[in-house]
Amino acid sequence: MNNTTDFDYFNTLLVHSVGSSTGPIAPAIMPSAAFGYENAEEAEGIFSATVNKPLYARVGNPTNGKLEGIVAKMEGGLGAIATSSGMGAISMVCTAFLSAGDELLCIGGFFGGTYSLVNETLARFGVTNSFCEVDDFVHIEDTLKRGVKMVIFESVGNPSLTLPDVQRIIDLCNQYETVVMIDNTATPLLLRPLTMGADIVVHSSTKNMSGHSAALGGVAVFRAVKEEGDKLLNPKYADLHKIVKKMGKKSFIPICKKRAIRDYGMTANAFGSFMTMIGLETLSLRVERVNKSVEKIAAILDEKLPEGVSVNHPSLLSSPDNARYRSDFPDGCGPLLSLDCGTKERAFALLNKLNTVILTANIGDNRTLALHMTSTIYSDFNEEARKFLGVHEGLIRVSIGLEDPETIAEDFLQAAKAL
Repeated sequence: MNNTTDFDYFNTLLVHSVGSSTGPIAPAIMPSAAFGYENAEEAEGIFSATVNKPLYARVGNPTNGKLEGIVAKMEGGLGAIATSSGMGAISMVCTAFLSAGDELLCIGGFFGGTYSLVNETLARFGVTNSFCEVDDFVHIEDTLKRGVKMVIFESVGNPSLTLPDVQRIIDLCNQYETVVMIDNTATPLLLRPLTMGADIVVHSSTKNMSGHSAALGGVAVFRAVKEEGDKLLNPKYADLHKIVKKMGKKSFIPICKKRAIRDYGMTANAFGSFMTMIGLETLSLRVERVNKSVEKIAAILDEKLPEGVSVNHPSLLSSPDNARYRSDFPDGCGPLLSLDCGTKERAFALLNKLNTVILTANIGDNRTLALHMTSTIYSDFNEEARKFLGVHEGLIRVSIGLEDPETIAEDFLQAAKAL
């Protein structure tokens, strides 16, 4: 599999997709919640989706629409839906496609919010789940054979940094006609799952896409539905067939809007979408730099950290995912690395001695960030769940930013040496 990223292509695509060559160069913000219809006939057409004009901001507005078009093009998809957060995007897809009695297969380690959504919230509404490690293909195929409705996994485990065999999982889901959704938050541009055969890609656009921590948002991107033989026409998706037969290749969008967005209202706001587009203009530059910096910082820390503190990143030969990293992620796997300090007390002591790195619960920022996991995001999780998700008492998650990598490495080294 060749996933080499053409950063120059995306540098050109994104700046010219966000900006305009005539009139206002920056994208316009359309903050209106409601939109006037020219006449009763137009109103009818808008509500039946035969007229392509704004209906009501809860189901989308022109600023969101521009963002959606850019991200769809970037990911190689047919269309997209901007949401209020990354969790909003995942929740939208799950509630649109799953009903009580359905099963969701979750592969690999997950961000805490996704794990809670699946294991607690969706479970309350009767959606069952099954979790397995990224390479447990016996479990994966057995689950697919029994007619599971959806598969979800992360392109890179957050914070475990486990790397899945993305193409193999996608191919199995297509073989068994099962919808697969991939959280690509950590790897925009580095991995394009829709071009590999996936159905849905989701992002927390708050993270890498924006980079500036000024816009909470999410986005789900969809492939085109085939005219004949599409997996959505499998009998297990019978409740969707009416929409698929009417809407054709763009069916994923009305499925999510009619069965989730319209009733739950997890829509993005215009200002957030505007700010996300401003971040997208520099996404390719930032992704290329950050991923080079992550490797450099991981290598320095691996060589110089004192005994009792270790670094984990797939670029290191000590990582069990190093071979997959080299073959499937040639330009990097996102901004994350992790430190193991052994105990919570030592992790706290290291964090409290940092001078440049910021302590916060975000990733993919222009600044380098760090956080102790078990005392924050995973504080409500039991030991069994933490173990499966790759979270332990001494773990610090680090998200590398745009700063000089040697300066960031030195900050971690001075903090670790002071323990």
